This record gives sequence, C-alpha cells and structure tokens, in this order.
Amino acid sequence: MDVNLPILLIYGPTASGKSALAVRLAQKYDAEIINADSMQVYAGLSIITACPDEAERKAASHHLFGHVDAAQRYSVGRWLNDALAAIKEVHGRGHAAILVGGTGLYFEALTKGLAAIPAIDKAARMQAQNLLEEGGVDALRAALSQIDPEAAQRILGDDRQRLLRALEVYYQTGRALSTFHKNTSAPLAADMWRGLVLCPPREALYERINRRFEHMLAQGALAEAKTMMERDLDRDLPAMKALGLLPLIGYIGGEITRDEACELAKRDSRRYAKRQYTWARGRLGDWPQSTQKNTGQHYQNALSLDLFSSR
Repeated sequence: MDVNLPILLIYGPTASGKSALAVRLAQKYDAEIINADSMQVYAGLSIITACPDEAERKAASHHLFGHVDAAQRYSVGRWLNDALAAIKEVHGRGHAAILVGGTGLYFEALTKGLAAIPAIDKAARMQAQNLLEEGGVDALRAALSQIDPEAAQRILGDDRQRLLRALEVYYQTGRALSTFHKNTSAPLAADMWRGLVLCPPREALYERINRRFEHMLAQGALAEAKTMMERDLDRDLPAMKALGLLPLIGYIGGEITRDEACELAKRDSRRYAKRQYTWARGRLGDWPQSTQKNTGQHYQNALSLDLFSSR
C-alpha cells in the first residue's frame, strides 16, 4: 500500500446513500471503490442487498461485490485479507481507495485489528442458536454477561449476530471472546485513512428504506429470491440473512402474502438501520458525521471536510 495515497472509509446505515456518495467522490478524486458490506459480497443477491447498479459500476471501478457464492461462510478475516489485497492493487494503479459499507466489524478489523480466533464448528453454532430460540436475545445477553462481561458491555442493543458470535467463540474454545482481542494490531495505521459516517435523520431514512424496497421488487428481487429458494441452502448460512430474502421466499412458497412479505422486509431493514445508528454512536463517535438527508448534501459535506487532502 502507498501511504501517500488516501484511503477513505464511509460507514452508514442501509439506504443512507453510501454507494451514490462513493461514486461521486471516486469520479472527482480518481478513486476506486471497495465493498465493506457483509451481504453485498454474495453473488446472486445484487438487487436484494442493494449492490451498486450498472450505471454506478460504469461510473467507477468497484471491487469485492458479489464475489462469494452464497453457499459459503465468508468471515471477517477473509474480508480483511481480500480488502487489504484490493487496496494494494488500487494503490498500485496510482488511485485512491474508498471502502464503503454498513458492516461495522469490517471497519473495526481494518482500523483496530482482528484477533486470531479458531474456526467455529456446527456444534458450537447450534448451541448458541438453541439458546436464542429458547430464550431470545435476552438469554444470549444474560449468558454472555456471565462468561464474558466485557464483550457483553461492548455489544450494544439487540445485536443478536454479535451476541451469538461471542457465545460461539466461548462454546468452541472455552475462552472469552474479549481475551482474543488483546494485543491485536491495526492493519491500517491511523495516519493512512480517514472516516466518514452518514447519519441522515431517521424518519427520512425509514421512508427511503420503504421506497427502496418497492424499487427492488420492480427491479427483480423476487427472481433473486426464487433462485435462492430453489438452491435450498441451509438457512443458517450468512447469505440467507440478507434483509428481505426470507420474507420473499415465504411469499413465493405461499406461506405469507405479498403485502406481508413487503412489510416484514421493510420492518427488518428499519430495525437493522437502528442497530447501525447505535454502532455509529457507540463505536465510531470520533469519525466526522454527515447528518444530511440526501447524497448531494453528503457530497458537499465530504468536500468541505477535505477528506482527500494529501497526507
């Protein structure tokens, strides 16, 4: 990596305008875009996961979108290796790199480091999942508070994915997840990158989420869901957690109505956005924030922050 070339990290909740902002900045500063969203890595879900569309891909070079088969379990560690390699390639072409997405753990791995945690087997995953099914998120938090109070305090709100992960690590290794995070080093030094958080007003964002899902349906989200249903993949796979996918599969299978599927998808997206706001507030509080409603206003804020000034 070239320490003289900028690396910009853009985080924000779903539907906040991250992709469009990244394209505008890439065009202005001759940069290339690297995905930092854990769902957009999966192939066959470009509409449902709101990947950059054809026009955006033509406007700027994009990397690590749709490069993983949905049958795989793509980890934070794999993404970190892929992202670092992509940054090196982009810098090798003399371009700046823009990493954009809504997965806070990806950005944390890049800027704070990633602990070397052993692979989790199915038995450990099922033990944690059974606890969730029996007692809900409260049971996960209560169990984690007993075995790893540091991790329980660090995980905000009803972030079941991270609660499950912390318990899985304990069930697999007998060690608290927090002990693995000691003595990690950041892959990117603090002077190599700059961050920006998009935090539009919540009501405006929720309205955009609702409109965007209707647009997804018009663009072919049902066809993507049907293809995934026909593959009959394990619903425990990460790709099957894509927002809106299971409600659409339920509609296609005749389990719920189309309206019910739409409402469930929109509701889940709003809830996920709420958790992303919580992450931004709790874990990225020192990053500059843009609280505007639309991409144009975010763009003007980014320009005023001079995020691409020479290092």
